Amino acid sequence: MNRFVSHFTNRLDAKGRVSIPASFRTVLARDGFEGLYVHPALDSLALDAGGHALLAEIDAVLSRLPAYSDERDHLSTALYGTSEILKVDGEGRIVLTETVKAHAGIADAVTFVGLGHKFQIWEPERFRTHLEAARARVRDLKRSLGSPMAASSAPQAPAGVRDR
Repeated sequence: MNRFVSHFTNRLDAKGRVSIPASFRTVLARDGFEGLYVHPALDSLALDAGGHALLAEIDAVLSRLPAYSDERDHLSTALYGTSEILKVDGEGRIVLTETVKAHAGIADAVTFVGLGHKFQIWEPERFRTHLEAARARVRDLKRSLGSPMAASSAPQAPAGVRDR
């Protein structure tokens, strides 16, 4: 698997280290990035993290904006100017800096959340709240699109019975 999937909650140890989930480390190893690229998420109180795949996506977004434009400069500043490259030790642990912990409100535990090409690092309670909101939005979206799943969950009349 070359995607970050699922979510895991781990505690920071006494030295402030936290273990990256083994399945996430496997994806990072295949990606070949030395360390872990991390930046504050643009639209949530979380951290975006990954390797070459995440950087390639950022580059692709930036390449669609005109060179030297204010938009490109602002996005570059937000994505590269606030980023950090964290060292992953031999045990698969990282130390989150005070800057990134402050952005995400992290104290003693984190939740790693797979998003395919990248993952996010959340304070666990903030993630639970975010997940509840995301599920509600997806349910609303499915209803608004007339989802076949929503239709199939509606009670069905027994075979041979017609609506009048």
